[in-house]
Amino acid sequence: MQTITILGSTGSIGISTLDVVAQHPDRYRVYALTAHSKVAELAAQCVQFRPEVAVVGSAAAAQALSILLKEQGVATEVSYGEAALCAVARAYGCDMVMAAIVGAAGLAPTLAAAQAGKKILLANKEALVMSGQLFMDAVADSGAVLLPIDSEHNAIFQCLPQQFGRRLDDHGIVKILLTASGGPFLRRDVATLDTVTPDEAVAHPNWVMGRKISVDSATMMNKGLEVIEAHWLFGAAANCIDVVIHPQSVIHSMVSYVDGSVLAQLGNPDMRTPIAHALAWPERIASGVAPLDLTTLANLVFQQPDLGRFPCLKLAYHALNAGGSAPAVLNAANEVAVQAFLDLRIGFRQIDQLIARVMDAASFEAVTTIDALFEQDQRARQLAHSLMTS
Repeated sequence: MQTITILGSTGSIGISTLDVVAQHPDRYRVYALTAHSKVAELAAQCVQFRPEVAVVGSAAAAQALSILLKEQGVATEVSYGEAALCAVARAYGCDMVMAAIVGAAGLAPTLAAAQAGKKILLANKEALVMSGQLFMDAVADSGAVLLPIDSEHNAIFQCLPQQFGRRLDDHGIVKILLTASGGPFLRRDVATLDTVTPDEAVAHPNWVMGRKISVDSATMMNKGLEVIEAHWLFGAAANCIDVVIHPQSVIHSMVSYVDGSVLAQLGNPDMRTPIAHALAWPERIASGVAPLDLTTLANLVFQQPDLGRFPCLKLAYHALNAGGSAPAVLNAANEVAVQAFLDLRIGFRQIDQLIARVMDAASFEAVTTIDALFEQDQRARQLAHSLMTS
């Protein structure tokens, strides 16, 4: 029996994780669940899964959750705040951590899990994008196991040799090929993107995701962040990572070898597949996902991304090549810009423009401590806000 802490249990990844866990009550038990402010949803999860601890974002939310759980006769301990998130991520009673908090807010507890040597199911790409070498050093120093949950990185992981060790040349690997659906605006007239609404941007054609990551998919910043994540996960240089548009989202990513072989992982677009893979790794368990019926597939289309349509992808490659704090600055500027778009403060095409202005104005520095990293993050956010109002 393995125990799991789910950071961000009321989001789409958290809900899918609990769905897989519920299918295997003989294998998994929930140690802790966390949510920022969705108290009613978290309470319902606590009633079903009876975790030892539940963590929310504020004292008021904690009080509200405590009342709901008491009414249901649930004895789950309730706490709140970042320190509490880090505590359940590193807790002795927890074997593995699903890191599914969106954005920079997930870095501290995910890093705590790495430092504690946990099995980490990484769905929060921003944590690795921001902290890079700091995070990978923590994993190596503690002996933590890092397993990717993003469908693309999980696919790559499945296509790599078992003893890969982040050494491409040693295994004849030429390229990592990240597939991208292209989002909802792949074929929309670029001249009309200025009028895109938040509801249009979050309507992904293949995946059901949260609002922030859905906007990132529409701008392809999500794929740009995945390029940076792939660099750290697999030890791949920027010129060894290509993005390929594949609108059907059937092939989730590929690895190209020196002998001409290209290995691909296929499946229906459902996050329960990579979640089940990582939960049970190195074994396999049922995920609840319908098997892929190859006979029903029509054409599988592949094309190069248009950087004029998706300038955020170019910005991400620039940040990766710049190194240091550049990826953290990119991520911070993107989070501010996406939230401003969702709040109707800027237009869709102003997202990439604001990020570019922040990248041009910021100074990139070497990041040697987590405190220095957070300082760079805050500076970038302040710069983004100031540029947005100037």
